[in-house]
Amino acid sequence: MSEPEIITGTIPASGPAPARLDKALAEATGMSRARVQGLIDQGRVDVAGKTATAASMKVAADTPFRIIIAAAMPAEAAPEAIPLTIAYEDAHLIIVDKPAGMVVHPAVGNITGTLVNALLHHCRGNLSGINGVARPGIVHRIDKDTSGLLVVAKSDAAHEGLAVQFAAHTVHRRYIAVCAGHPSPAEGTINARVGRSDSDRKKMTVLPNNSSRGKTAITHYAVLQRLDHAAMIECRLETGRTHQVRVHCASIGHALLGDPAYGRTPQPLRAVLDNLGFQRQALHAAELGFQHPVTGESLRFRSELPADMAELIDQLGRSDR
Repeated sequence: MSEPEIITGTIPASGPAPARLDKALAEATGMSRARVQGLIDQGRVDVAGKTATAASMKVAADTPFRIIIAAAMPAEAAPEAIPLTIAYEDAHLIIVDKPAGMVVHPAVGNITGTLVNALLHHCRGNLSGINGVARPGIVHRIDKDTSGLLVVAKSDAAHEGLAVQFAAHTVHRRYIAVCAGHPSPAEGTINARVGRSDSDRKKMTVLPNNSSRGKTAITHYAVLQRLDHAAMIECRLETGRTHQVRVHCASIGHALLGDPAYGRTPQPLRAVLDNLGFQRQALHAAELGFQHPVTGESLRFRSELPADMAELIDQLGRSDR
């Protein structure tokens, strides 16, 4: 695979100053404003050394910029005979219990071994084409190192119906996580916008609720079990933003154990993780429920905790502190 293309330069001095970022970059690079806006949304544009977060931001002439354009990928994902754990399947959709470590769909750096590759083999290519050949059937995602349930559309009708439910926030999603410390109060709601970080395009961050950036994000949490310097919690999502549970838990001072991006796991918890060889965020998509988009049947699925998280909770034990 070829290397990413990197475009550098400075904001041109023509037109009114300061100028809108998308318009100025389109002028400087010859790309369309729509493409520039897409690259900004993906966190692939730096301005004066910081990740740009809004196409409408004003920039002065001669401000340095950098644009990273991802390397080209194969036009279509290839079927691969990868074992899957299937919770449910019919002619319209399939519910998969994804293991930690599996990427949902091909992307730069992960073009094989993904859930999509496995599904193309299992379903013999019978997946919804609404998201194109690179992400067939994908209606929503969970992170590579998060385990648990997700639904994939096999028909376009199912995809369209599921997309409506996700947009309306009527899909039931319950996660189990292990966080550092003991949240207080023991249950509550985190209502904080989530958007891309200014300093790292791969990370998300909490933003003020009156911000024009990011998207509304709401997580309801409750402590299920107090552990030694940690807690097992449930998180029920009203919205499904990128990294939502991870970012929200970190924002209240209780980052998920093992999370490499949003919180340094403190000692002695770090020693427990190292002893167990636990090398991911402690997060599992345990329940998924929705109305079948074709038959109208109410469906709900549950996934038991994977062995690594169950062992982690067992090792941390109970604590009244």
